[in-house]
Amino acid sequence: MSEYLVVCSSCGGVNRLPGDRRATDAKCGKCGSKLFSGHPHNIDGSVFDRHINRTTLPVLVDVWAPWCGPCLAMAPAYEAAAQQLEPEVVLLKLNSDDEEEVSARLGIRSIPTMILFQGGQEIARMSGAMPAGQIVKWVRERLAPAAA
Repeated sequence: MSEYLVVCSSCGGVNRLPGDRRATDAKCGKCGSKLFSGHPHNIDGSVFDRHINRTTLPVLVDVWAPWCGPCLAMAPAYEAAAQQLEPEVVLLKLNSDDEEEVSARLGIRSIPTMILFQGGQEIARMSGAMPAGQIVKWVRERLAPAAA
């Protein structure tokens, strides 16, 4: 891909990134925040919708809640997965308590739930906590057919 679009998780600005530049160095043209930090970004509902509809890279969303033991146990693994998957995949965290409408729209029935989106469409979903290596493997296996 010669260029791609990435939504800034801080301000919601849409950024056009040339494919021949290092994405890890990219900063938002609107607010100056790093677009890829090796850490998942906590987002609200409006930025979630913008990411899904405008980001042309795959987007992995961890739907979680602060009272959920398995969610808290998986948080370090999701963080480690971000370091391995970025900048090829955008990793986001959506608090289901704060974003009840989005969680309902997504049909979240248990947490943690990870949903992988590509081209604005859900392509895979997995509920339950996983270690970092399993998260990375799960994502790469689901994206492999698209790359072939």
